[in-house]
Amino acid sequence: MFDRVATRYDITNTVLSGGQDRFWRIATRKALAPVAGERVLDLAAGTGVSTVELARHGAWCVAADFSLGMLHNGLQRNLPMVAADALHLPFADASFDAVSISFGLRNVVDPVAGLAEMARVTRPGGRLVVCEFSTPTWSPFAGVYHNYLMRALPEIARRVSSNPEAYVYLAESIRAWPDQRALADKVISAGWSKVAWRDLTGGIVALHRGVRP
Repeated sequence: MFDRVATRYDITNTVLSGGQDRFWRIATRKALAPVAGERVLDLAAGTGVSTVELARHGAWCVAADFSLGMLHNGLQRNLPMVAADALHLPFADASFDAVSISFGLRNVVDPVAGLAEMARVTRPGGRLVVCEFSTPTWSPFAGVYHNYLMRALPEIARRVSSNPEAYVYLAESIRAWPDQRALADKVISAGWSKVAWRDLTGGIVALHRGVRP
């Protein structure tokens, strides 16, 4: 499915989010706070647009994704890229200073196992940031948002995406995803400490942070 959306993935995300995707990438980078000399894993990196943002201040960042189509469409970004399964990462223990996954944890068959695998490849004291769709915190806004999600989003996707059916899955997966507190509990159960979150765009998206004990 992700191979089939890869060719227009980035522009589709920008259109569907009303341009908020750039703000979310910047917020993720600031929350992870990578610096020059650090090794950073960007998991579910897609075409690498999020990896470019993470590398902005000189950190060495690897884009890893399960979809070869996504990675192929990001080759022009000249980033280190690795085809990788989030449940069986091809990296040694404690390989990275920080790890980030943006809008990809929903697509991992077992999110807790995926989070535990991220902890395995992160050094003690290393950092995690999960940027993921979440639950709007203001009820009137939540109603408008869910109406957009289930009705308008698939229709817009039909006009701009290379695989519109994938965005029906997107809407359904967002509605089925745990809220902020429930996801924090999953992060904790996977072995991360000091877990907290921050809402973005009224709770449409949440940044969950953790530290490897």
